[in-house]
Amino acid sequence: MRKRTSITLLSVGHACVDIYQGTVAALVPLFVAERAYTYAAASGIVLAASLLSSIAQPLFGALTDRWKMPWLLPASTLLGGVGIALSGLSANYTLTLLFVALSGIGVAAYHPESARIARQASAGSNTAMAYFSTGGNVGFALAPLTVAGMAALGGLEWTPLLLAPALAGTATAVPVLYALAQRTNNSTGQTRSTGRDDITSFVRLTFAVIFRSIAFVGLSTFIALYAQQRMNGSAAAGTAALFVLYLGGVAGSLLGGSAANRWGRVAVSRWSYAITVLAIAGVVWTPGPALYLFVALTSAGLYVPFSLQVTLGQDYLPSRVGTASGITLGLTVSIGGLASPAIGALADATSLRTALTPLIVMPALSWLMFRTLRNPDESTRNLPLKQWAGSAATR
Repeated sequence: MRKRTSITLLSVGHACVDIYQGTVAALVPLFVAERAYTYAAASGIVLAASLLSSIAQPLFGALTDRWKMPWLLPASTLLGGVGIALSGLSANYTLTLLFVALSGIGVAAYHPESARIARQASAGSNTAMAYFSTGGNVGFALAPLTVAGMAALGGLEWTPLLLAPALAGTATAVPVLYALAQRTNNSTGQTRSTGRDDITSFVRLTFAVIFRSIAFVGLSTFIALYAQQRMNGSAAAGTAALFVLYLGGVAGSLLGGSAANRWGRVAVSRWSYAITVLAIAGVVWTPGPALYLFVALTSAGLYVPFSLQVTLGQDYLPSRVGTASGITLGLTVSIGGLASPAIGALADATSLRTALTPLIVMPALSWLMFRTLRNPDESTRNLPLKQWAGSAATR
């Protein structure tokens, strides 16, 4: 299988998994409307998806550093879909949390292994990794539209229909796994990275990822409700705002990959976070339809560094690519959920605008972290564990 085909299939599979991360936020307005949840209770559902995922992703990364686990791609995709499919069937809050958490574990298991395989299939290319990351952005963007279609049929009782993307993602994983098996059989040995781990830089990068995640997940959890308030209670306005937030990430990821080839990953990420500070301020404080413009700018600004952080993390920890992927790719879109209940509680006590205002600071903190980071030499990047993808000549 050619490199481009492998990346395309991996990107589609990534979309099918990340649609379930976007679906959690898209379901929040339905939980508020149909079950009268408070903001804090609704954000607790996002927390359920994020908490176990945040803990589990580095663990799965460590496991994939030690053993080959490509079977995780189809298995985790199915688990992510099953959890969301069951989440709307019971009015019991505890069961809802349990099912959403089950989906979060599936998402956690998927990201470290898929990022490792994507790196190998792409030969470490920033542009190819950007395409892989873009698949996740597309999944996020499709989530509110998918949930809106489901809601039009009758509401939360139709969540079993949301299993369809998981079935599609599982199907796309099969040819990729077959190609990996063929390359492994044709490979004559193992080649591990000989690069030195830069723990200090990786820790700083991790903090940048955490601050970025708080901003993104906080906005994705409440932007639909906030847009509804700003647009006189229109549910369509909320769906549109969430769609724009997710869709803007597609352009951001692709722009980040191409810009990094010219100016370097650290410099591009640094400028992107600086611009995002102003964009989030516009989301919170600009009145009227201009909200959507600033939502789009915020999305692009937060996603320009998305794939760049993944490859940077892998280069800072060349001997533990799975662990690096689990943290930089997985935690990028999960750990922010840990802050969502605090945002929800503040919104209950004050207003959504007041609760969203602290998010303006988050990209500024990410910018500060990137000010301390070096840019690894692009010409000497290490490609670990090539036995799964074959040598460069077999690609």
